[in-house]
Amino acid sequence: MGTASVANAYPGMQAAAKQTSESTLERINILPQPFPIALVDFTDLVGQSVNFEQYKGKVVVVNLWATWCPPCVRELPALNRLNQTLNAEHFALLPISIDAEAVVIVQPFLESLGLGEFNSYFDPQQQLRDVFPLDTIPATFILNEQGELVAYVRSYVDWDDTSVATFLEQFRQNAKEVQ
Repeated sequence: MGTASVANAYPGMQAAAKQTSESTLERINILPQPFPIALVDFTDLVGQSVNFEQYKGKVVVVNLWATWCPPCVRELPALNRLNQTLNAEHFALLPISIDAEAVVIVQPFLESLGLGEFNSYFDPQQQLRDVFPLDTIPATFILNEQGELVAYVRSYVDWDDTSVATFLEQFRQNAKEVQ
């Protein structure tokens, strides 16, 4: 008995084993049932109003971020890669900057990161606070095909995880089974 407990007692041994197998997708909270959300406008690069109604019929991944948030910036390249692999017929990625000067600073900022083609949306007045809590970013909210909130995470996620596509697909299939 003494030997077994000593073998497991090395400092950090358990934590290291857990980290290697833990997927950041496990941080995503799936709601017990879909939750309807209010339609609040945000804008695209040219200042046109957009809201989630336009994306009904698709699973929508809404990522709220800001240029001054290091974990948000760390997520951007992986979100860009995810966007390139998602089937646009069934999924939409909507990164939305909450920077106060978003329209002026975000595009040059993205270009400085080599992400000039990355399409961000903007909510400089943080009107989305009526729909989502904005006190912690990065935050990602997943909407089903009916535009209802089905999952969220208020933390960094590794969007390069090989399980992301399967994880997101479950919301599309669940939505179809309910219909």
